[in-house]
Amino acid sequence: MQKPRRTFLRHAAIGASLAALGKLAAAQQAKSPAARPGRLPVLFIGHGSPMNAISDNAFTQTLRRWGRRLPKPTAVLVVSAHWLSRGVTGVTAHEAPPTIHDFQGFPDELQQMQYPAKGHPELARRTAALIRSNAAITTDKWGLDHGTWSVLHHLYPDASVPVFQVSIDHDKPAAFHHAVGRELAALREMGVLVVGSGNLVHNLRATEDFPDGLAASRPWAQNFDRAVKSALAAGDEKALLAYESLDREARMAVPTPDHYWPFLYALGAGGSSPPATVFEGFQRGTLGMRCLQWA
Repeated sequence: MQKPRRTFLRHAAIGASLAALGKLAAAQQAKSPAARPGRLPVLFIGHGSPMNAISDNAFTQTLRRWGRRLPKPTAVLVVSAHWLSRGVTGVTAHEAPPTIHDFQGFPDELQQMQYPAKGHPELARRTAALIRSNAAITTDKWGLDHGTWSVLHHLYPDASVPVFQVSIDHDKPAAFHHAVGRELAALREMGVLVVGSGNLVHNLRATEDFPDGLAASRPWAQNFDRAVKSALAAGDEKALLAYESLDREARMAVPTPDHYWPFLYALGAGGSSPPATVFEGFQRGTLGMRCLQWA
């Protein structure tokens, strides 16, 4: 596998600092359900801006409470929107994965931040073996990007749980990502917390200075988020895979699919039961922060 700046594609950082989410959003948050005994849950986290790593707002407060309710896993596997590959699925196999600052123009406090979690090479190798839908290899050419550490910093602030990542082969269609998620479901029985980290609504060009809260600044953002919520409640995986048809302005909500794809991995790993909504709302008007848990 080549070096990350070549084979693995970084995505540009998003916007500037985000304000705190409104009281209405906090009031609407659902409590996370308990996982079924004997296996770990699956999470999807709308991660938003890297600034959330150092921000105290309704979203990050929810992450901290959520982390306290979750069972402590053997390891955390994250499928992040910020690790894209081509023609192969990579699995990080570091003993001590580096913290990657894959963004520019942010405060020094964020640029210097470290998340010193250990890796889990053995589980990384098992994960690569589970993936049958694509060529899968372990690699030390990636670490923990901000789609991973910016949220785990709040879920597991002491960095005491080993962490590894799986890349997203961006040449593949939606059904492929869902299928790999299904293959990753076996890790739940091994004590692994499977996490997809992206955003259901992610249009950086349309972000603006808009109060954070339950409402989006643009109708298309609100409508798409609601369409996903309805399809989840109905168990309509077919509609979620054909996300371009979920709403007539879906391409405004998902102009590029990289931040939607992690949701499909979580959907595949989560199984047939609808997930619980742990958090919902928007930041900067058009960044959907919906977070989900499959028990």
